[in-house]
Amino acid sequence: MAYAPAQPQHTAAQRRAPGRASVRRDELIDGLISLVIRDGFLHLSIEDLARELKRSKTTLYSVADSKEQIFVAIARAFFRRATDRIEQRLSESDERVNRIGSYLQAISQEFASASPRFFADLDEFAPTREIYRANMTVAAERVRELVLEAVPETSRSDATFVGAVAGQIMEAIHRGEIEHSTQLDHPAAYRALAKLLVAAITTAPAAQPRSVRT
Repeated sequence: MAYAPAQPQHTAAQRRAPGRASVRRDELIDGLISLVIRDGFLHLSIEDLARELKRSKTTLYSVADSKEQIFVAIARAFFRRATDRIEQRLSESDERVNRIGSYLQAISQEFASASPRFFADLDEFAPTREIYRANMTVAAERVRELVLEAVPETSRSDATFVGAVAGQIMEAIHRGEIEHSTQLDHPAAYRALAKLLVAAITTAPAAQPRSVRT
């Protein structure tokens, strides 16, 4: 998955002193991410967040100027940090076909602790839905790139289709639908998806040249 960049939000305090609180803000966002990926976030108030993290509401507002903007900051940070780690793991995989499996396994590892409720909340809240959808679109495009890299003779339309299918299945995994219907947990579902994609692109017949009428 590649992070779909967005313009960062800065609080009034950060605009006055941009470097002073950056480390503390990152640590605070770490704590917020750990909380919301477990429990979701739409049901939480600022008071709930402050109580769970044992921080003051003033400290929480150092992340962003409103509760809604805090949720957006969490979503951006979650996907950005996950993407950095995923791409790092992918860079360590050399064999072209195996890179598809490595990519999906890396996504599985990053998202394994994120609950279906977290992904449901991402999708329900319009600003975070935009971030989530953008990242899933980029993930599908990344799969398409990896398919073409692994099997260059694959047509672009076929590679795009594979990427789109992978994106749809990943979203179903995140929502808990795959586990509900197949009893495959998050990591097992991603392993099955990787096997399916690798088998599809390595056993597909080579594209035949079109005949030319004379």
